[in-house]
Amino acid sequence: MTRPPLDHAALDAWIDAHFDEQVRFLQTLVRVPTDTPPGDNARHAEVTAAALEALGWAVERHPVPAEVVQAAGLTSITNLIVRRPYGDGEAARHPVIALNAHGDVVPPGDGWTHDPYGGEIVDGKLYGRAAAVSKSDFATYVYAVRALEAVARPRRGTVELHFTYDEEFGGELGPGWLLERGLTRPDLMMAAGFSYQVVTAHNGCLQLEVTVEGEMAHAAIPDTGTDALQGAVHILQALYRLNAEYLAVRSGVEGITHPYLNIGRIEGGTNTNVVPGKVVFKLDRRMIPEEDPAEVEAALRRTIAQAAASFAPPRGGRALTVTVRRLLLARAMRPLPGARPLVQALQRHAQAVLGEAIPAVGTPLYTDVRLYVERGIPGVIYGAGPRTVRESNAKRADEHLVLEDLRRATRVVARALADLLEG
Repeated sequence: MTRPPLDHAALDAWIDAHFDEQVRFLQTLVRVPTDTPPGDNARHAEVTAAALEALGWAVERHPVPAEVVQAAGLTSITNLIVRRPYGDGEAARHPVIALNAHGDVVPPGDGWTHDPYGGEIVDGKLYGRAAAVSKSDFATYVYAVRALEAVARPRRGTVELHFTYDEEFGGELGPGWLLERGLTRPDLMMAAGFSYQVVTAHNGCLQLEVTVEGEMAHAAIPDTGTDALQGAVHILQALYRLNAEYLAVRSGVEGITHPYLNIGRIEGGTNTNVVPGKVVFKLDRRMIPEEDPAEVEAALRRTIAQAAASFAPPRGGRALTVTVRRLLLARAMRPLPGARPLVQALQRHAQAVLGEAIPAVGTPLYTDVRLYVERGIPGVIYGAGPRTVRESNAKRADEHLVLEDLRRATRVVARALADLLEG
């Protein structure tokens, strides 16, 4: 029997009627800290699971073994999967559409004028760490699926919610853990993003730790040692010069420009009156989708080795010893053709809800969506938020979410899911 066309306005009306409840759900999640590091996030997963079970949903808890988590520099991780099948029989349960948001977030830092864990609402904005990235999309996806089931009542396909806790450290113990162990294999996926663009590609990221060792000496007789800090500065200058070269390496993906390199952390030395014998710095190299990560890493290692070799220690002094350790390799996300129906559905409904054309673009950020795409699962990034990261203060003081953006994104996601599962 042919079903009448879905009235998308009915989805919107359900979301409006339950919006206060949705906001309270988000406040509950924001009020449980998930600072990463230290990454002690199992409690947040339990709070989330309890809230979902209160809705009558079955929640799978997938804890990552403590020794694995601690070896990665974190404390505790429990990833969650909620499966909502609508069809009878294996064939009817496809497509499987996964919605992924991450609960881990960087520590709040200084400068807040609102409690970073208060979930305070002021002038239509909800303040708190992870209010925008990405606990907001726990709420977006949960209430979009609730609206879908209450109003559209799909008769085929499956929606899965993946709530994971390792995006800040690369995702290998979040979505990577679930995918590697065959706990999920969706046909399409969507991950937390912002409302005013559908992201179909993003940069890759290579992070290296560089240890520069010289020889300590008393500051009164510096020539009896080899200054590791001066050696590190020599290497850093060579690395920073690469940014000028990177300006000429352009991406063909709209929204992504060129590669760049940042030195984000440096530490070393023992005291002000001692020539430093050891310095460690960490670099972050963003890679455009067209670059080969192996070639990028090899080139960086050559630059570091050549700079170290050209550093002249004091006469008779020890030459620098430099070791390089890879911390993270996050490959770029590339568009897959199979994502087109999802992209088109999101763009169509975002334009209807937001009143403007919504582009499909790339972003210079990197995310754990790549872990799905690397396995051939078409994915996009879309969710509740403003036009840019900067507007939301994500990863800055007073991070916030405009609540109307939460409402709008929930409408768009519910409408898109209804279209994709219609039948």
